[in-house]
Amino acid sequence: MQLAIGIVAALLAGWFFGCIITYKVGNRILVEGMGIKSAEFIMLVLYGAGVAAYFCCRPVGRWILLGVLLFWAVVQFFCHWYYFIFGASEKKLQSYHECFRDTVALFPQNKTRIVPDLYHVILHLLIICEVGLLIAELCKS
Repeated sequence: MQLAIGIVAALLAGWFFGCIITYKVGNRILVEGMGIKSAEFIMLVLYGAGVAAYFCCRPVGRWILLGVLLFWAVVQFFCHWYYFIFGASEKKLQSYHECFRDTVALFPQNKTRIVPDLYHVILHLLIICEVGLLIAELCKS
């Protein structure tokens, strides 16, 4: 289980690093990096600390990493999926569409709901996968 968590942690860190530097697919932006002076960088540092705690401070490190991931999942939910489920104001839609207008999308933009782009869908799946692995590991011990 520790190997699987390590692999998903490496994938998630590498994927999320795109929020610091820009990842492109051809001429399309997968995610636009916000640099080291951003909330995304702070989240990356928190996540890195959680992963380090997981591998260096067992068994308490499991709980630290799980706490970081659950915090991150809640933040991502309220930044993306809340507005997908419940709809968004015109102002919120306009700013979201402006921010992510050049990113790769799985589905077209909606007039009443925010639809996360490909980058965020994969990011959220990786977060959920790692949370699931950690919970499974905690249940075994």
